[in-house]
Amino acid sequence: MVLPIMAEWGRKKGIDILSTGDWTHPLWLREIRSQLEEKGEGLFNLKSQISNLKSTSQISNLRKEPLFLLSTEIASIYKQGEKVRRIHNLIFAPNFETVEKINQELTRRGCNLHSDGRPIIGISSKNLLELLLEIDKKILLIPCHVWTPHFGVYGSKSGFETLSECFEDLVSNVYGIETGISSDPEMNWRIEDLKERSILSFSDAHSPANMGRETTAFELDERNFENIRTAIMRKGGGKNRIAYTVEFYPEEGKYHFSGHRNCKVSFTPQEVREKGAICPVCKREFTEGVAPRIEQLGGSDFAKEYKEKVSETGVKWYTDETKNHPPYVKLVPLLEIVAEGLESTVSSQKVKAMFDSLCEAFGSEIDVLLKTHITKIQKITGPKIAEGIEKVREGTIVIDPGYDGEYGKVKIWNHDEARIENKQEDEKMQMGLGF
Repeated sequence: MVLPIMAEWGRKKGIDILSTGDWTHPLWLREIRSQLEEKGEGLFNLKSQISNLKSTSQISNLRKEPLFLLSTEIASIYKQGEKVRRIHNLIFAPNFETVEKINQELTRRGCNLHSDGRPIIGISSKNLLELLLEIDKKILLIPCHVWTPHFGVYGSKSGFETLSECFEDLVSNVYGIETGISSDPEMNWRIEDLKERSILSFSDAHSPANMGRETTAFELDERNFENIRTAIMRKGGGKNRIAYTVEFYPEEGKYHFSGHRNCKVSFTPQEVREKGAICPVCKREFTEGVAPRIEQLGGSDFAKEYKEKVSETGVKWYTDETKNHPPYVKLVPLLEIVAEGLESTVSSQKVKAMFDSLCEAFGSEIDVLLKTHITKIQKITGPKIAEGIEKVREGTIVIDPGYDGEYGKVKIWNHDEARIENKQEDEKMQMGLGF
């Protein structure tokens, strides 16, 4: 995850704008400064001498090199309302001068920016936002992975019931939230706090291959920081707006259901309501999942707000019937589809080679998953992988939902076998517990 490699993978993925991440860390900020140059107000590209050093491929030549946006993630740990809060927030900055001022102010307040790429500070989310706005009104603060139990603003362990409770009189300056991979937009549409706010999706990637697993697609009059900002603020009119988001299936996220990973027990929201939130194995309270937490704050009707539409390439789109939010699509990363189709791992050479072949043939991963007709894909992959892409587009897949830090497991083929395996595991567990 260094800038040249991120740029190369961005081309494969079909990403036009990437986050630099971690500019609060002095060493990484020095790296960013040395390798990027401004390309339009508030967006940056690799300097030519850096760009020419990285390895190239035919895929890299099919798309323009991605631009970079200056953003970072900060962990605020503090006490409010007799409860310890652990909240992660994203910060989007318009230029390096603003970045330097933020770092100076955080250091002046005793924050150790050398400790981690995502520093832990003892400043509340509200006071952090206040500090940022005093430096530059154009800075954006976006609460990220808002439903994560331990580190989300709505998280069950250390979060809040509302954004107003967290940001108090500055809440009107919070223009959007980031869903995290364990929830999708429709789950967030039911939260009153979010009716007039942007619902954003980012990949939270810790490796190049995971970049773009969730993305936000913008329609911009011109690519620059201010237009992105006004789109997120929902003040861009028809010229600058969020067009759609690409989502993980939320069941694949690692906090979707409640449960205990070590005990190998997970409960659906309905099971939590019927049986309680105490683990039948260790008798301790579950790590509460995103799905039941959203039910607490937004109600249990998961199918009220959206309508499904199918595109000409067979992709199922979810649209907001209230027309208050842009549509979204749920996908499985191409590497995962290819790996299951070839009965291999995402890191194997044959999977990587097939992934590269598809991106080279059709432009990028996003083009393969959303825009290319299956008949064309089949000519390169053969019938099985093409069928897998079709199933993902249709949503005819099975996912064993994630819980307590464990990612959900996708099953594209052999649905009956997957259900039998899951049922047998449940029966074994119940027998062992004397149910």
